[in-house]
Amino acid sequence: MNSSFDSLPRDFPGGRLRRLRTTDLAAFQGYRQIPDLGRYQGWSVMTDAEATAFLAEMSAAPIFTPGEWLQLGIAEPESDVLIGDIGIHVSADGFTGEIGFTLQPSAQGHGIATAAVHAALQIVFAATPVQRVLGITDSRNSASARLLERTGFKLQESRGAMFRGESCIEQVYVLARGRH
Repeated sequence: MNSSFDSLPRDFPGGRLRRLRTTDLAAFQGYRQIPDLGRYQGWSVMTDAEATAFLAEMSAAPIFTPGEWLQLGIAEPESDVLIGDIGIHVSADGFTGEIGFTLQPSAQGHGIATAAVHAALQIVFAATPVQRVLGITDSRNSASARLLERTGFKLQESRGAMFRGESCIEQVYVLARGRH
C-alpha cells in the first residue's frame, strides 16, 4: 500500500477526478440535497456546516487508508465545477475495496460516471494491494447496476437487506484486479 500515492487530479473523457475542496460546498449541497438522487445512497443530507467539515476532511485525508472511506470529486474538465463524487473504501486488511458513486442529474447519461469509475479503479489498483472491489446497489437502482456492469463488475450475490427501514434486495457486484 502506498498511502503517499496521489495521482490526482486525473482527467478522463468528459470529466476530472480530483480531491474535494471546501469551495465545492454549493455544488456539493446542490446535488446531495436532491431526494431522488440520495434514495439508494449510504450518505444522508448534511447541513452546510457538516458538509464544509466533510469537504475539508476529504481534501486533506490520506489516500486509501485501510478501514476508511475516501470521497473524491467528479468535476467538469474545463470549469473544474463539482458535478458528483465517488466514495472508495479499502478494507482493514487492504485487500478488498468498495466503491460508490453519485452524479448530479444534468450530468447523467453522458458516460461521465462510467469514465470516472474507470479512473478511480485505475488509481485504486495502482496505489493499493486491493485484489477485488465491490459495488453494492439496491436492485431497484438499475442505473447503478448497469454502470457497474459497463465497468466490468460481475453480479456475485443478491441478498435481502433493510435499508432506511425498508426491505430491499442488495446486489453485490465484484471486480477482480486485472479485470478493469
